[in-house]
Amino acid sequence: MAKTPTKELPRLNVVVSEKRKRSGGRIHCVIGEQIQFDENRLLSYCFAEWKPVVFDMLVVAAAVEFCDRLQRRPVIGWSRDIHLEIPVHDKELWESQSVKAALLAALSFLTGDKWNVMFVARKKEEISRTQPSLSLPSGAHAIVPFSDGMDSRAVAALSAQRLNSALIRVRLGSKRHDQPMMDGRAQPFTNIPYKVKSSERRFAESSNRSRGFKFSMIAGIAAYVADVKTIIIPESGQGALGPPLVPVVQAYPDYRNHPRFTERMEKLFAALLNHNVSYTFPRLWFTKGETLKEFVTETSVGGEWQETISCWQQNRHVPVDGHRRQCGICAACMLRRLSVHAAGLTEPSDQYVWENLSASNFEDGAAEGFSKITPALREYAIAGTMHLDHLAGLADSPRFESTIRRNAAEIAKAMNLTNEDAEMKLTSLLLRHRDEWQAFVESLGPDSFIRQWTVNVS
Repeated sequence: MAKTPTKELPRLNVVVSEKRKRSGGRIHCVIGEQIQFDENRLLSYCFAEWKPVVFDMLVVAAAVEFCDRLQRRPVIGWSRDIHLEIPVHDKELWESQSVKAALLAALSFLTGDKWNVMFVARKKEEISRTQPSLSLPSGAHAIVPFSDGMDSRAVAALSAQRLNSALIRVRLGSKRHDQPMMDGRAQPFTNIPYKVKSSERRFAESSNRSRGFKFSMIAGIAAYVADVKTIIIPESGQGALGPPLVPVVQAYPDYRNHPRFTERMEKLFAALLNHNVSYTFPRLWFTKGETLKEFVTETSVGGEWQETISCWQQNRHVPVDGHRRQCGICAACMLRRLSVHAAGLTEPSDQYVWENLSASNFEDGAAEGFSKITPALREYAIAGTMHLDHLAGLADSPRFESTIRRNAAEIAKAMNLTNEDAEMKLTSLLLRHRDEWQAFVESLGPDSFIRQWTVNVS
């Protein structure tokens, strides 16, 4: 848990209930109101046998998200004291020491908060659901979380080709609402089957660190239901290892795609489901640019990279002439643009709001007609640039030798590597990122506003 230098942490007390109740001093999160299930999507997680524990896992993930987004983090410090009560079908299982300890270890490590979770027996069993017509790929041996992002599209194709096996794709956060078909039968795990809503107009907290828990729970459920032992994490090295190496000032490190977090989720699934799942990171020691290049050159569907979306910004913030674009300047967009350049590829400038990164000032880089240039967008741009620039400076600076060594040791422990091997791999990754970053920034020209913000490009 991250330390907050105050006498008391901000406290949140939430009870999840099956129907609306009087508050009694606690905030109620009602299944069917604040947690809303989509019946069609929920059915895509239900095979011939109804498993109540699967429904409970979805409720737990939703309840954690509700709490995480409801309580604003303190201005000074990071942590909150979150008390959460959840109804489940098998109270004894969820309250067992092994399950409870594994759950709290995963949550506190991921979010940096103090979690106190209590489980109570449901008043009424959830209705059983089955959909025996769901189609799983024949001979599939691995789960891959799948979104509209570049890494998930690339790694799904590369992994299927190298494993010579079909993969079960678990769609996460896609804008698509259809249920794809295979041989005339619906495919499973086509989208996250619930939405979480605040009683207020909007949630107060935007950091949403529990997002990694939600995605991991969804992938774990899919592995359990489909009886698969391997979950492939598609994130490339900069995205998985970069945030803990270069954390945001005063913020707890972001571990959502890190082996240290997935190691904790493996323990949770083993205790809760008696199902041993192994997370693998086939692209952990590769840059995103290297992953993209292999996707394009080694698979028959490499051209699909142009259809992917990387931007973190919400639609309402980045419209141009009424059409949604990627912003082009957040950390995710900057990593994408860096990677496209590193892979020797190009894409149309009108893919982004910030069409011209070679402009001498930030405002002039935006598309004509974009009227929402705000201080917040400028801060996003500076933060995204500085993150990649700081990451590029780590391997060359004696000041950061201990940082690299410490992070390598943590990775080694989680992945059963020697410290020396992990440090060698991490240093090599950082050096290749440095080379890609310097080449990208230099390609923008000496007067680029991006160049003006960097310190690790000569």
